[in-house]
Order: sequence, then C-alpha cells, then structure tokens
Amino acid sequence: MVGNRSRDTHPELRIRSLVHREGLRYRVSVRPLPEVRRTADMVFRPTKVAVFIDGCFWHGCPEHGSKPKTNRDYWLPKLKANKRRDTEIDLALRKAGWLVIRVWEHEDPEKVCRRIVRSVNRRLTSASR
Repeated sequence: MVGNRSRDTHPELRIRSLVHREGLRYRVSVRPLPEVRRTADMVFRPTKVAVFIDGCFWHGCPEHGSKPKTNRDYWLPKLKANKRRDTEIDLALRKAGWLVIRVWEHEDPEKVCRRIVRSVNRRLTSASR
C-alpha cells in the first residue's frame, strides 16, 4: 500500500491542469472544514466547493470497483468503511453550505473540468447578487 498515492494521482493532475487552464484557482489536498479530518482533492474556499476524485477500487465504483480476491476479511470491511466515511464527509460539508463534487478516476477529465468550472462560476455569480 506504500506505493498507492493519496494525492497527485494521474487523474487528479490532469483535472487540476485543465481547471487551472480555465483560470480557476484552488487549494490542493486540504481540509475544507477544520473540524473535518479528511482532505478534499481540490478546494475552492470562496465559493465553498470541494472536489473529490475517487479511485474506483478504494471507493467502490459501481462500474469499475472490484472485490478483493485475497485477504477479503481485511479488505471488505476497509472498503465498506471508506464508502461510509465518504457519505459522512459529504453530509458534514453540505450541512456547512459546501457543494460537494465527487468524480471517479475513470471519468473524462474534460467533462469533469467543465462540471467543476460551471459549478464554481454558478456559485460566484449567486454570491455576487
């Protein structure tokens, strides 16, 4: 597991590059809320948008997530806990007024970028009214 990156994965770098090219600035791998012990992959503080780019295996993608073939007694509870934690984090952030965007690592980076840019710009526009 030491070789598994927790940040700066290829999908994250690609999406961050595209979003940056669109002129948006963000924080990388920071806690959106101090009391929440988890970090988001991209955080847009002024608009309260948190982006999580989830790995298919680690977060249980319904399309590409696979069940471990060995050491299932260890992995299945761990993967289930990951999904539960994701839900809890989403709920805590939403209660605090954040927009949570969760994407899978296999999603098209261009489409993800457009979704993020649209969401952040919508929040910027509604905040200025």
